[in-house]
Amino acid sequence: MALKTLNRRNKKDLKWPKIIIAILSTIGIVDTGSITLKNWGLFTSLSCPGIQNGCETVLNSPWGTLFENNQVNIPLSLAGFITYLSILVITIILSLNLISPKEKLNKFLWWLVFLISCASSTFSFLLINIMFFKIQAYCFFCILSAILSFSIFIISMIGAKFESREPMIFRGFIVAISVLLGGLIWSTNVDPSIAIDVAGTTENVSPTITTSSSPQKVKFAKFLSENNIVMYSAYWCPHCHDQKQLFGKEAVKELKVVECAKDGKENKYELCQTKGISGFPSWEINGEIISGTLDLNDLASKTDYQGDLNF
Repeated sequence: MALKTLNRRNKKDLKWPKIIIAILSTIGIVDTGSITLKNWGLFTSLSCPGIQNGCETVLNSPWGTLFENNQVNIPLSLAGFITYLSILVITIILSLNLISPKEKLNKFLWWLVFLISCASSTFSFLLINIMFFKIQAYCFFCILSAILSFSIFIISMIGAKFESREPMIFRGFIVAISVLLGGLIWSTNVDPSIAIDVAGTTENVSPTITTSSSPQKVKFAKFLSENNIVMYSAYWCPHCHDQKQLFGKEAVKELKVVECAKDGKENKYELCQTKGISGFPSWEINGEIISGTLDLNDLASKTDYQGDLNF
């Protein structure tokens, strides 16, 4: 009789792991969603606790973007948003008991949560290493996302109550190795130290600016130059190209732009190192370094520009 009671308890679903995973994944959605909206320009600013401009430096580094061209910008944070959203949806389905036959699909959904969180944790581990050793800046939101991923991964092992450790270890190992290898390949491809010339020429120069400038933008660019406000850029940096596209080709000619890539044409690499430039683009405003692509109105506000803001 006691044995039957114990078996029923073991088979009974634990509620608290689902609740905690739902809470953690919701926090992850808010975290990565905010970063994504900031990247798309829907948030003008994002307050980041800790070292000044650390988040801007990390998020605007080459590792902050999965894919980008003139029409599409897919930040890495969007992948995190989709991951947390998937985990939340699966957890809700598990909690509402909408599945039938319950036991079989219940087990399958727990495997999904476990494997997704395993992949997310592995990739987060890789990103944290890139942040500390490559970018050498510290982003609170990125560290928070990594903590959330690891926490969900650990709790999923408790909530799933796998009958045997061997399949869990084997499948988790396969997923972790696959994600780690794929992540290393991706990281190497976007590493600026070995980046391929995006301009498609024999010289390492920035891509051609295709947008036109309004008179207001040209006047604003002249104001920035006259007030010794400098833009630090790298020829391979897509975010730098985006920043210049916001000004337009006529206005960019008026800006003070410093090339920081060591292999860039007419670069001032030593100056950039002296200034501590680690993310691109970066603006030097009254001795302060601000990293990230800035909306022109935001830049005007930071520089106390009093001219026509109808950009």
